[in-house]
Amino acid sequence: MAPSFDHLRDEDLDDEDFDVDEVDISDLREKYEVQLDEGYDTFVVVDGLPSVDEETKPKLIKFLLKKLNTVGRTSADAIYMPMGDDGMSLRFAFVEYSSPAEAAAAVRQLNFTPLDKKNIMRVNKLTDIDRYGREGRIDEQYTPPKIEEFQEKEHLRSFMADPSGRGRDQFVMFRGETVGVFWNNEKDQPENVVDRQQWTETFIQWSPQGTYLTSVHAQGVLLWGGASWSRLRRFPHPFVNLVAFSPNENYLVTWSNRPISIPDSGHPSLSLDDDGKNYVIWDIETAKPLRSFAQQDTPAAEGDAAKKQPKFPWPAFKWSADDKYVARLNQGTSISVYELPKMNLLDKTAIKIDGVMDFEWAPASVRRDGVKTYEQLFCFWTPEIGSNPARVGLMSIPSKQIVRSLNLFSVSDAKLHWQSDGAYICVKVDRHSKSKKSQATTLEIFRVKEKGVPVEVVDTVKDTVINFAWEPKGDRFVIITTTEPVGATAVPPKTAASFFCPEKAKGNAVGNFKHLRTLEKKNHNAIYWSPKGRFVAIATVGNQQGADLEFYDLDFEGEKPEGEKDMTANLQLMNMSEHYGMTDVEWDPSGRYLATWASAWKHSMENGYHVYDFRGELLREEPIEKFKQFSWRPRPPTLLSKDEQKTIRKNLREYSRVFEQEDTERISSADVAVVEARRQLLLEWYSWRENVEEELSEERAALGLPENPVEELLKEKTEAAAHGEAEEQVVEEIMEEVLEESEEVVN
Repeated sequence: MAPSFDHLRDEDLDDEDFDVDEVDISDLREKYEVQLDEGYDTFVVVDGLPSVDEETKPKLIKFLLKKLNTVGRTSADAIYMPMGDDGMSLRFAFVEYSSPAEAAAAVRQLNFTPLDKKNIMRVNKLTDIDRYGREGRIDEQYTPPKIEEFQEKEHLRSFMADPSGRGRDQFVMFRGETVGVFWNNEKDQPENVVDRQQWTETFIQWSPQGTYLTSVHAQGVLLWGGASWSRLRRFPHPFVNLVAFSPNENYLVTWSNRPISIPDSGHPSLSLDDDGKNYVIWDIETAKPLRSFAQQDTPAAEGDAAKKQPKFPWPAFKWSADDKYVARLNQGTSISVYELPKMNLLDKTAIKIDGVMDFEWAPASVRRDGVKTYEQLFCFWTPEIGSNPARVGLMSIPSKQIVRSLNLFSVSDAKLHWQSDGAYICVKVDRHSKSKKSQATTLEIFRVKEKGVPVEVVDTVKDTVINFAWEPKGDRFVIITTTEPVGATAVPPKTAASFFCPEKAKGNAVGNFKHLRTLEKKNHNAIYWSPKGRFVAIATVGNQQGADLEFYDLDFEGEKPEGEKDMTANLQLMNMSEHYGMTDVEWDPSGRYLATWASAWKHSMENGYHVYDFRGELLREEPIEKFKQFSWRPRPPTLLSKDEQKTIRKNLREYSRVFEQEDTERISSADVAVVEARRQLLLEWYSWRENVEEELSEERAALGLPENPVEELLKEKTEAAAHGEAEEQVVEEIMEEVLEESEEVVN
């Protein structure tokens, strides 16, 4: 309880005893003083303007308002443009917005906006300029910047020049607390490139084209690369959980389950505008944040693992094929499309789509028949709402025009599957009966590049499809179906793998998709196409009862079955294998090798990895304790034109002879190396024996023994024989006699 001084009267307090001016309360004022809001958060400073006089000043302000009002509300009265003594403007202006959020948006979206061919507008917060000035960061006297000497940097794609000349691929392994990058050596042990302890705290990840290796830490994300594997970029996002790159490696998205908290001392990259946000989009080249976003919904708190996963599927932000747009789903209401690099909302508004559940960008820039303008496409779907049917739509960006839509009925769920070139998109529609007791699947395939975007329905599937995969750069696909209810079960359901391909058609046209063959009574649940197409592996992943792996060739050079001669595929099983405890499967970027591994993140039994060739032959298996992660290093797109690639395929047999000869020479050289190593071991043994004999000779001389005891003994025997002193020899003879034999049968 605070003490009371009510009993004291004013006359009892002598001025000499209580002099207020002499009491030092600076420590209390510093501790409890309230920082009043100065009210400058709504102001921005616009620099880089052209110099004008009083007559043309209103025209410039009117021109500026058109740009300034694109991100907020301001007026001509809220713009102050200082003038110099010569009657000309000083090339900057103060602008007041209606709210601090609009001022922050102006800094983020209007900075570096070109006004004309000569002038580029710079926009900064007035509070920032004042703060930098108070902290002494801005010198009153201008000093020209010091231009550093040019230093040649390492080539970030030097890994494409394999020093062995064999075109090997690299992969990274995370085992225990060690991360290492290796060259793949087929059947031989991999060649280590770099190995480091504590390189990451949670996981590792390659960028889409293999330029960067990502390590994740509590302080943020680091990118590594080059021949020396030095640190290239740093993105300080505290407690980051997940990372996603744009397709062309221009941008990076980081997510943390914990909202960002900016300390009073500030943050090296983020600002107060980012406080409380979960997502940050970064420019990789400059390592600067472009924009941050709050999480739409908090994940359900069910253990630590659930806390680290977003409620909506990752990635939350999806990129167009050329990195020009990034979009975010506002589930049930709209899709927000942002333009890069300014991260401004396309046409200042989200695309309203009632009930929208999911969307996917086309993985490549598609050239539709009859369309010459630039566009990027994405596909979306909405469920049945009231009496309105479910709908699938194909939208063109930036026009926001729906180029094709399809109404569907009795829809339980839908999944969108783009083909790698964007030529097709398959909508896997799970339909229920009127009683909703049974379920079946239909495949609605949009032929995107054809005129009018026709839709083909593949309704030969009678069961529920649990997995679908297009052939990369091809027009064939594989599905896995089951007749049992989908969901968690004690015993994995029996499945079937079905192969589909187009019928043969005239010219370059692609015929209708037809069922090729079905493999019954399997346990498979995953499909892995080779990145180059043709070969596909069908696997049982994450199943303790089985870990089957089957390799198929869809262009087998043999006679086709009678019923498949009009199809564009010839299916052949090449090999079968098994990897107990298999949790992950991944092809290398060349399509020559496939790796499977059992991760300690999912179980602790027989952790390690296997490497197979494309035919399914096991090349190498290596059990490693606490093995966590394996990942092939991706390759950038080829620099060869389509004509050059066709020429190489045409002359592939000639190249094959050269490669086979090199392989033979390499194997023979390896044999020569083995022989040389054995010869060296033999020489070392001879040298050791000579040294031992020298030591024995010295010891005999010191003890007065003969140099060669064996020769001395033989000499003595020879002399004795010459004098008739033959040695007495005893001969012992052993004789055996069988007295009786008996035979007994034992049951």
